[in-house]
Amino acid sequence: MSGKPNLKPARPWFSSGPTAKRPGWSSQALSHELLGRGIRAPEVVARFAHGLKLTRELLEVPADWVLVYVPGSDTGAVEAAMWSMLGDRPVQVLAFENFGKVWATDAKAHLKLDPEVLGASWGQFPDVSKIDPKMDLVFPWNGTTSGVKAPGADWISDDREGIVICDATSAAFAMPLPWTKLDVVTFSFQKALGGEAGLGVAALSPRAVERLDRYAPPRSVPKVLRLRDDKGFDRTLATGSMINTFSVWTLEDWIDAVEWAQAAGGLEALIARTDANAAALDRWVQRTPWVEYLAETPEIRSTTSVCLKIVDARVAAMDDDARRALVTRMKALVEDEGAAFDIEGHRNAPAGLRVWCGCTVETADIEALTPWLDWAFETAIAE
Repeated sequence: MSGKPNLKPARPWFSSGPTAKRPGWSSQALSHELLGRGIRAPEVVARFAHGLKLTRELLEVPADWVLVYVPGSDTGAVEAAMWSMLGDRPVQVLAFENFGKVWATDAKAHLKLDPEVLGASWGQFPDVSKIDPKMDLVFPWNGTTSGVKAPGADWISDDREGIVICDATSAAFAMPLPWTKLDVVTFSFQKALGGEAGLGVAALSPRAVERLDRYAPPRSVPKVLRLRDDKGFDRTLATGSMINTFSVWTLEDWIDAVEWAQAAGGLEALIARTDANAAALDRWVQRTPWVEYLAETPEIRSTTSVCLKIVDARVAAMDDDARRALVTRMKALVEDEGAAFDIEGHRNAPAGLRVWCGCTVETADIEALTPWLDWAFETAIAE
């Protein structure tokens, strides 16, 4: 067995949410001026509107789309779209990882719809030849719990009649998004740019706004998910107004992250940083016999929430409880050394590792991490 590595990641945070803060982050860099002010004060509303403006510019959202804040992070943003918009026509849901399955359950059990669920085993992407452009569609662009991403969007019709609701929380700011193929794009502060949790954003196309204007869902919609008023789409939400009381601190932290991203080179640079991190991890995967991607083929492999399975023969012979115990032991070993935190897979996914490779992580830290993963596996398997 090899000894402990000598070099540790300078920033050993590899969680898939909340993700690592941007390089050089300090709480003292955040503006404190509006903390403690009323959420409806003109200065506070203007600051929230400024956050939407910066977000639009960085993400390169089309000019005819609108952005709104929603409580409850990305989960709240997806559910706001579903509760406020679905039911006008039949629905399909892609369920190839945990959150796609959650959206399918919401549509069926809570919205009382009868969705067609297109599923896939862990590590695979669904058969999209069954997508019906006359139906609404809900799907995650990138499966944070499976490490599987959409292989492009050619399978979404330009002439669709339904709307496409895309959970893009672990893809936005890290992967190109085909805006013309989508109608609602949701994300949260806590993923790609390392913001604080609690606030989500929904970007709405003109087709989505038209749906909100025209269609009143036949259900009671909780206030925190309500994108409509009695006239249709609540347009005050697109001006920085808030559904309920949002955290000013969280908003200031987000503005700090977006300003860092702009200074780093904008969206193109964020994607390049993410790709470089994923490539560094891939070099290790390719030379390491005991580990492999959970995603089965390269075109569907995530570059942000990279999920790995342990393929060593000794582990393959274990039952699920033993495999999970091994991962837990590996996690404890690297955390006790301060070499890496939060590298375990999602609790509902197959036992394995998960390493966030988004833009706020430095490539040098990915490179410093991998010898520690080797050491932790060798140590844990020998115990």
